[in-house]
Amino acid sequence: MGETLLHTTLGALRRDQLGMILPHEHVFVDLRTPDQPGYAEADTEAVVALMAPQLEAIKALGVTALVECSTGGVGRRADLDLVVSRAADFPIVVPTGNYREPWIPDWVREASEAELERWMLDELTDGIEGTGVRAAWIKLSAGDDGITPLEARILRAAARAAAATGAIIGSHTIRGRVVLDQLDIIAAEGGDPARFISIHTQAEPDFGLHRAVAARGAFIEYDNIGWVPVADSVDLVERAIAHGLTHQLLLSHDRGWFDPAQPGGGVPKPYDVLSREVLPMLRARGLDEATITRLTHDNPFNAFAR
Repeated sequence: MGETLLHTTLGALRRDQLGMILPHEHVFVDLRTPDQPGYAEADTEAVVALMAPQLEAIKALGVTALVECSTGGVGRRADLDLVVSRAADFPIVVPTGNYREPWIPDWVREASEAELERWMLDELTDGIEGTGVRAAWIKLSAGDDGITPLEARILRAAARAAAATGAIIGSHTIRGRVVLDQLDIIAAEGGDPARFISIHTQAEPDFGLHRAVAARGAFIEYDNIGWVPVADSVDLVERAIAHGLTHQLLLSHDRGWFDPAQPGGGVPKPYDVLSREVLPMLRARGLDEATITRLTHDNPFNAFAR
């Protein structure tokens, strides 16, 4: 076994080179479908001017890396992530994979499972689109009402690529019962449900399903910090800890970002609410530093490193 490393825009980093990691954010994202005019197009200098200060701000708060969650279909631009990362001297963790329908480009729709697996393997091992940035993980999604045949094909290919590399799969999946279906597919392909992140777990109102997903070994992610009252986030974190989910819990904002559909890229939402508000409230309520370190340092590294 080789050394466990987190692959970033600034190279592969060891655990001792990193501290707090934000596991679900966006630097650049385009939520228009890939067939729309101007999709994922932007002036590089404009992206750097808007987003490098956002990274510098959290770097000053002690955050040491950020996970970019924009995947294929929603404007992933590893080249822009790389330029912004270098400008701020701040590591960004980039995925391979593709989003759900209707954000699936024609080439993915027409590709075989074997071709999709090879594409993901290439990006995980050799790098993304000539940038030299190696994908660290696989980002997917599934429909709110259930996984479609096309989404299942992408997931099966992802499960094989993940098993071959040790990379984790993260999926934007709103319903816990659909997450359990995804875990069944991964297991059937010989994958490891413990190498899966249930993204947006907080959107599932049944806390019993949070526990059911975690019982399969997967990470659960509460990533709406800053979108809801701080006390609501703190209450949910405390509930998860009380039910023994500390080692599988990820916390982030799902904020940012440069949006090429908006004039000037829009107005970014800072990535600082966890550091400035949620963690202080958790400390004030008695959460110990070892647990905070586990949630904000160890769990993200354990999830995304391979």
